[in-house]
Amino acid sequence: MFKRKPKEAKKKTPGSGIVMVKNGVKHEISFEELALSNTLSLEALVRVLSRNGNVDPGELLQEMEKVKDERFRDGLPPDSDQDVTH
Repeated sequence: MFKRKPKEAKKKTPGSGIVMVKNGVKHEISFEELALSNTLSLEALVRVLSRNGNVDPGELLQEMEKVKDERFRDGLPPDSDQDVTH
């Protein structure tokens, strides 16, 4: 009897978040790189809006707190060390 050779599992790079193809070249982008890019973009946007008088920095901070409270029970993300049931 022939035994089937087990299929090799696809190896995934730890922390890889997305694979992007640009001009036929694959680029792996980690979750950390995605988060940093998002943070830098948001900071630049807030700076421009604030500088042009479209956003009040204090009001923005208050709104961020409101969003955090709406998204996370007790202001804690779901995977925190606290025992939070949803």
